[in-house]
Amino acid sequence: MQTLTVDVFLSVDGWAGGATSPGYFGYFGPELDAWIKGEVNRPQLVILGRRTYEALAGLPRDARDASWERMAGLDKVVFSATLKSASWPNTRVCHEDLVTEVGRLKRESDVPLRSIGSLSVARQLCGAGLVDRLRLMTFPLLVGETGREPFFAGVASADLELVGHRALDDRVLLIEYRPTGRDIPRA
Repeated sequence: MQTLTVDVFLSVDGWAGGATSPGYFGYFGPELDAWIKGEVNRPQLVILGRRTYEALAGLPRDARDASWERMAGLDKVVFSATLKSASWPNTRVCHEDLVTEVGRLKRESDVPLRSIGSLSVARQLCGAGLVDRLRLMTFPLLVGETGREPFFAGVASADLELVGHRALDDRVLLIEYRPTGRDIPRA
């Protein structure tokens, strides 16, 4: 059985983006760049939702870098009810039930699975208990009222165990959790 890691980039107040926020919330640095390059170079099957797929596959040529090229070379599955085909290399569109198909992929894949962005997909996978590692890349800002896409909205409760953490560029915190399967503490 392969593992599924869900990577989410977010502000301290839980937003995955802001109406006025640039990429990486404006905190891109050399250690974050090295982390991204290291992660994309690992063997993996990438799980995406339609919106994230379209954003990544549609990057203008001048915005594409070595990490984008490596991502293009990875096998990817895009879950969408509306997308008919994928133009990005090594990408298949899946119209099947997300939870059922990812469960099958975890059992049958030769490589670990990883979801990048794709908040709706990440929330559903967390709720279904399919996530083995939840990695939160927390950027040092409060987006406040300009926030869009609150990652934790609608996520099922889950007890998490801290399995790793580190600071990148002395400002961005990478926190890795493992769901325990236990109920959360209650009053």
